[in-house]
Amino acid sequence: MLLCIFTAISTSVSIQQEEGGAEELISSSPRKWEDRVIEVKGGPESIIWIVQLSDLHFSVHHPERALDFKRIVAPALKMINPSLVLITGDLTDGKSKDLLTMKQNEVEWIEYRNVMEDVARRSGLDKRIFYDLRGNHDNFGVPEIGGSSDFFSNYSINGQFGRKGNLNSVTVETGDRKHLFVGLDSTMSAGVRGPTNLFGHPTDQLLAQIDSQLSQWDSEKGKPITKISFGHFPLSFSALSHSQKSLKDVFLKHSISAYLCGHLHTRFGKNLKRHHQSNENFLSSHEFFQLNMHQKPYESAKNCSSQAPPLKEFWEWEMGDWRKSRAMRIMAVDRGHVSYLDIDFKSGTKKTIVLPTFPLDSRFMLTSSFHQMYECQHMVLFSFETIRCIVFSISPVMSVVARIYDTRPGSPHLIMETTMTKFVRDVSRGDIYAAAWNYKAFEDPSPDRFWLQIEVTDAMGRSTLSELRPFSVNGLSAKISWTWKEFFVMGCQWAALYYPIFWSAIYLMLSILLIPKICLIFSKEQYSYKTSICEKGLINCIAWVLQDLCRIPVVWFGILGYLLYLISCPWLIGQVFTDGENRGYMTYMGWVVKNFNNSEKHEYIGSPDIMVVVLSHFFFVVIPSILVAGALAAERGIYKEHFLSLSGKKEDDDSSQKNKRSVKYDNQGRRIAKFLFVERLFRKILLVVCLAICWKHFMNCRVLIKAYEMNPLLHFPVYSLAIPLLLAYAVYKTRSIQ
Repeated sequence: MLLCIFTAISTSVSIQQEEGGAEELISSSPRKWEDRVIEVKGGPESIIWIVQLSDLHFSVHHPERALDFKRIVAPALKMINPSLVLITGDLTDGKSKDLLTMKQNEVEWIEYRNVMEDVARRSGLDKRIFYDLRGNHDNFGVPEIGGSSDFFSNYSINGQFGRKGNLNSVTVETGDRKHLFVGLDSTMSAGVRGPTNLFGHPTDQLLAQIDSQLSQWDSEKGKPITKISFGHFPLSFSALSHSQKSLKDVFLKHSISAYLCGHLHTRFGKNLKRHHQSNENFLSSHEFFQLNMHQKPYESAKNCSSQAPPLKEFWEWEMGDWRKSRAMRIMAVDRGHVSYLDIDFKSGTKKTIVLPTFPLDSRFMLTSSFHQMYECQHMVLFSFETIRCIVFSISPVMSVVARIYDTRPGSPHLIMETTMTKFVRDVSRGDIYAAAWNYKAFEDPSPDRFWLQIEVTDAMGRSTLSELRPFSVNGLSAKISWTWKEFFVMGCQWAALYYPIFWSAIYLMLSILLIPKICLIFSKEQYSYKTSICEKGLINCIAWVLQDLCRIPVVWFGILGYLLYLISCPWLIGQVFTDGENRGYMTYMGWVVKNFNNSEKHEYIGSPDIMVVVLSHFFFVVIPSILVAGALAAERGIYKEHFLSLSGKKEDDDSSQKNKRSVKYDNQGRRIAKFLFVERLFRKILLVVCLAICWKHFMNCRVLIKAYEMNPLLHFPVYSLAIPLLLAYAVYKTRSIQ
């Protein structure tokens, strides 16, 4: 939910309200989009820049977050003088000191309001250019917009200016170009408490409104348009709508330049960026994975016709968090070229900041359409004829030098050094520097051969270097591979993966239980420790362990019944909202709660958000419990065989062939059992594993008890007690060979 309007000290801005754009929300439509147009005066007319902040997490338990925000952000904004300031969600933390209870805290919202008023005043910027939107933390336990626990509507900047819609747009217009920004709030319409409030939930209505807003200038001729959208949730953590449509579908349709978001924080990695491109072979809504940051492009013939349809693609740029990383992003649009710089304020304020705006970083900013337009010579030539940057400094700038390095020899070798000159105009919005160059001399099939760095020296003699970054004037992208953590949070489409993973886990557990049981009942061949020794093989070993589990009927039937319970019955009954006594119950499909008009109808909410509870329970508790119970039963069988062999008692000695196998088994069995089973050391190891599983399970239960104010004996007895009791029985039943 964002509106973006800019005015600055040295900038004359006129705000034009589109017809109906600021009207009060009608009662029949509680959430409606609004839009504005800003005409930016002053040079240069070819460039604008904005600031993005995200995941502030102001907390009563961590006052340093708000204190640092006031101390650092206010002077930084005064120096940067942006056209827009976007705060993309998680404004407050909404967590208890132990991080387990997640609901709204009005004290945190009052602090947020006061801090933002102070920052706007001290930065010298008009407060109207600050636009904030909800994150999942701002929606913990909020049953409906406008309710008593919806503090965002009262204390946020959007709320103070009456921007109550879940979609807002603003067009920043210069003499050369229109820049359309569309902000969206895709939080749950009924926000449950965490931890099952993790995903964005765009509705079909919201997607239709985004589609409408992104196309608002399409029918007008004249100035070119750059389209940018922003929200809180990355697309990997955004669910599909009821009609199975996604935000990605809408963004690809309009080929926006970028989608700006937050939510994931820096702890998962610094390369949380993703390039999306339409592929005619697959529906975008049905994709499960993207293995690398750059999606493999769809191969098509070169088409330089003016009637050729544009390539459908866009960049998704997740930024770091203020919570721990103290991160801020500056994004610039220079003649349609979109670039950004992420700044780390953990070490304090910055005296000088340098943002190169052209050429673009070939790792994170280039697109296939850029390459096609260059190949077809559709680019405006003067946008290539200079190296350009924006310099923000508290002191006068004495010199700006651009350097280009060639890495072909194996190490960076300086091949060009040139002084950049300042763009001068009577009314200027910032310090823009440019240097002429022969861009055609840097055409190369390698996207990362040439690297750019800019050095700024101020009047105090301080030298500031920009990040060394590769570039490709002919639009080739340098490939960057994610780390496994970056792939886990950005490359996996979790909303699409939840049900396949869930049912795969169910089928796996049922197979583990039922196939050995069927073989035990209907097959003549029985698997035991003897057969696994005589007929070596992984399959024989697994079959022996699982068939031994079937020989403890209480545990086998108990686990089977527990799985059927998890599929067909509520897992727990908890307090899902901040206020009120009404409880909801959770199944693997989501939370079921009463409608908020007090009718008797129910609805599922919080899906696939509940996967953090469901899949964690399956993979860290239930499946390990099944395997450990089988291992306990198998260990008892081994010990029993070893005990009988030592006492001279053979269970199977009715044939000479079996006697020969028994001798072979005895020789091997004694050697193994001498170390592991005489003192039942392996059993002791399994008991430790049982304790670890129970500890993990009880820790999960503790989280749920605190999060949803539950009593385990009253509100989720089967979920909380079944696994520990079944493990305890398995341990008891396998204690001896009787």
